[in-house]
Amino acid sequence: MNMNIVKIGKYKVGAGEPLLLIGGPCVAESEEICLEIAAFLKKACARRGIQYVFKASFDKANRSSGRSFRGNGMAKGLEILRTVRSKMELPVLTDVHESEQVPEVAKSVDVLQIPAFLSRQTDLLVAAAKSGLPVNVKKGQFMAPEDMKGVVGKLEDAGCRNIMLTERGASFGYHNLVVDMRGLQTMRSFGYPVVYDATHSVQLPGGLGNASGGQREFIPVLSRAAAAAGIDAIFMEVHPNPAKALSDGPNSLDFAGAEKVLDEVKTIHELVGKMQ
Repeated sequence: MNMNIVKIGKYKVGAGEPLLLIGGPCVAESEEICLEIAAFLKKACARRGIQYVFKASFDKANRSSGRSFRGNGMAKGLEILRTVRSKMELPVLTDVHESEQVPEVAKSVDVLQIPAFLSRQTDLLVAAAKSGLPVNVKKGQFMAPEDMKGVVGKLEDAGCRNIMLTERGASFGYHNLVVDMRGLQTMRSFGYPVVYDATHSVQLPGGLGNASGGQREFIPVLSRAAAAAGIDAIFMEVHPNPAKALSDGPNSLDFAGAEKVLDEVKTIHELVGKMQ
């Protein structure tokens, strides 16, 4: 299978390339928290030969409750991301929710991410593609893997070839998600690297009534399965104290948990690479 290799700064993502981690807190809570997490994951990945892109949302526009913390505002949130990128010398990824946000956000980050709920929004996809940055699209919880071929087509038609596709689970009844590991190969067949979102896949959307719950105990086993199915990158939300995280704490990993998952996924990723 011919695969486009995605370039993120000095990194290369795709078949035959080292594993990539996209990791950080769900939302940019503060500069201090973001720098702490970035520093930890940078060292953890360097020790393992894993490429690392810092992730945090400057705004969580799809919280279950209107009263939930969604960020410190666009200006402050982007300032935090720029600080992480500069001080930690790391590429940075963040979400965009509206096409009008793209030009400003693109100045502060290295990868634009399209949230799952917005994965079919043509104007947003086109705007992201025209930014010139790599684009990571999370497959909608309401979409079959083969439906992402249309998403790829929209990005390609707008001139983007630096594309990654992320599996984050599909709706399976109320407040539950399921991951069909076949979908990773289906999306990879479109010729672009595939990412497995280890932490959102165990989310229980709206499961706490006014917030989403999560089953982090299943993150390791699903991550191992995804690595065996063939992925190019893994996405994890990591926090020094998930119980106090301002967003997605129930399905975030603490530092020790993140290291364990990285070890297991890297081992399997390298084994699968030798078999291909």
